[in-house]
Formats: sequence, C-alpha cells, structure tokens
Amino acid sequence: MDMSKLAKGPVDPSIAANMSAFAPPTGAFAPPLPPHPLGTSSLLVLQPFSTCQRVKQLDLLATKWLSARKLAEMVETEGLVYKKGKFSATEERQVREAIESHKTANNLSDAQLHEIIFPKDEKNKDAEFWTRITQAVPPRPIVAVYHFVRRKYHPLGQKGAWKAAEDAALKQAIADLGQAWEKVSARVGRMASDCRDRYRNHLVDRDTRSTGAWSKEEEDELTRIVTDMTIKQGRDIDNDVFWSRVSQLMGGRRGRQQCRIKWTDSLSKLVKNDGTKPRWSPTDAFILIHKIDSLKVNDDTEIDWKLLPDPDWNLWSAHTLQRRWLTMKRGIKGYEEMTHQDIVDILRVKKSLAPESASSALDSSKPPTKERRKRKITSAGEVPEEMTKSAPTVEDSDPE
Repeated sequence: MDMSKLAKGPVDPSIAANMSAFAPPTGAFAPPLPPHPLGTSSLLVLQPFSTCQRVKQLDLLATKWLSARKLAEMVETEGLVYKKGKFSATEERQVREAIESHKTANNLSDAQLHEIIFPKDEKNKDAEFWTRITQAVPPRPIVAVYHFVRRKYHPLGQKGAWKAAEDAALKQAIADLGQAWEKVSARVGRMASDCRDRYRNHLVDRDTRSTGAWSKEEEDELTRIVTDMTIKQGRDIDNDVFWSRVSQLMGGRRGRQQCRIKWTDSLSKLVKNDGTKPRWSPTDAFILIHKIDSLKVNDDTEIDWKLLPDPDWNLWSAHTLQRRWLTMKRGIKGYEEMTHQDIVDILRVKKSLAPESASSALDSSKPPTKERRKRKITSAGEVPEEMTKSAPTVEDSDPE
C-alpha cells in the first residue's frame, strides 16, 4: 500500500514538532522495545522514520477510519506507528481542551456539541471535528479517539454497579436482539460497551462458573492452555493471550477475567521461575523505580507497564509492576499533592542502596550473554502480596 496515497489533507503544524515525544526513551535504564510489537506495546514501532514519513502517518491516523485489524496489518506491512491502550491523564486533558476549544470557536451549545458526538445516524459523523480532536493526541488513531470521547461524554456513563434487575434485563435484551450492543444499550439504559463487558465478563456461563479458590487441577489446566497458546507458538506469555478463548477451553468453569487475573497475579511468575514462587525484593523495587524514572513521563498514567520487563528482569507481569509502584507511591505521606517526578525522586532516595544484581540488570550498555538471558532475578527478602484484585487502571491485556 502506497502511504502517500493514503495520507491526504493538511496536518496541524504542531504535530511534527510533537513527534519527538514519541521516540523510544534513552538512558542507561531505558527498557528495550519488545521483540514482537503487536499486543505488547502501547506505541507500536517497527523501524525508524523520517519526519516526512511521520507527518504522513499522523495525517493517516487522524483522517482514515481504520479498523483494528487494518491497523495491525499496516504495522506489519507499512511500519505504521500508533499508540494504543489506556489514555493517560495528559491525553484526557488534551482531548478535553480540544473539544472545549472547538465548542468555543464554533459557538456551540452543549446540545449542539452532544449532537456532534452522538449523531442520530453514525454515518453522518462530523469528520472535521473528529480529525481535529485526534490531532490533539498523536499518534492515536481516529477510531480510538472516537470511542474514547463517546465513552467520556455518554449520558449513560458512570452509573455505578450493576443491579440484579439490570442483569436480568440485559440477558433478556440479548436473547431478543442478539449481541447488537447499541440496540441492547437503548433497551437496558447502559452504554453499549458496558453491556458488552458486563455480559462477556460476568454473565456468560455464570450458572456453571466456579468461584473461590482455584484447585491444583484448575491451575494446571490454565497453565497448560496458556503455554500451549503462547510459548509453544512463539508468543508472549503475558501479553498475547486471548482470554475469552482460554475461558472457553476451561469449559466455561472460569470466566475470562478470572483466568486473566489468576495468570498475571499468580501462575505466570511460577512458570517463568521453573515452578518456584519468586519473592519481590529490594532489588526489584530499585530496578522498577529506575526504569520508571528513565521514561521521563509527566504522570504514571502514561506508563506502558508491559514495556518495563527485559530479558534479565522478567518475572513480574505488567499488572504486578503497577501494583508494586502504587504501593510504594502510596507509602509516601502527602503523595496526592506531589508531582510524579517528586514521587520518583523520593523513592530513588528511599531505595538508593542498590544490590549488585540490580546494577547488573540495569546495565543496558552491555549486550546480554547467553547466561544472562537465562538468569532471573529473585528476591533477597519477602514483601507480602497486596491488592490481589485487578487494579482498575490496568488495561485488560486481551488482544481481542
């Protein structure tokens, strides 16, 4: 596909200047790019690009309504660079400011803005509006920005926990309408995405689903299914797992969320550590803090936790790393009023005594030897497991 034919139309001049922010981080502690970008990175990068190529790609992302499948295909065939995953606090602010700017510039009322975001016929999208909002958060695809904004501004959003009557109404609506989520949404009074997720994560196979502690047989079965799906096919053991399929292969006895949380919080590190449960140590805390510091982000919502592990330090899942960071951060008195960098600086001092193994693991200037690739850092001291439930800020890693 000829990129020059796809990338038509003007691009905001500020975008080219902003592209330097999307270069891989530099410095002694910068994590390497993953060997297989799909499903493992929020910023998908296959090769270096000229400024001209970057501008063309940004215009493409802001103007062409490409499906997830097409985006993935263009990563492989065209070296497309785009960002995926949870929107950061900075991006949320940029989107909000772009929308308010458009509203003010065009003298729109709240009702008129609502009509633009939620047209009666989705075929009548205001392409100029969505392009301008997307240009505020490069390199996000326009489709991702569209769905993000509609979730944030939806009048049915933020309705809280589901009630039993709503579950019953949802099940009946699906029985009548199938999985046509917009129609189901209109009947149930919940956002389409909420209806889909509620059904997929909580209602499917609910009558036959097990709850409570996992048996040894269940753990062994889950381990076999995930390793067959990933390691034996050359895929990433933490980030290339289709959890809906895993749940199906478990016979529906455990839901997709149950399987994901059990794997990422418990079983993954056992498999990586040859069946022995590793312990989080001061070494691990030291490495994590320095890796986070090397990213030079403005807020920890901008961190892609899946990028932090490397060949020498890979026992801990993205979810575990985020939980450990939150635990350390919340241990600082008054952290709520501090900047992200202030928190990092305090933790660097608190965890400043670096064991030799940490210094070795952070020395990215030396190519890993065969022996180093196999080595896994274990702990010098045990820290109790906290927050065993999935944190709401961690995006579901299911690549479906």
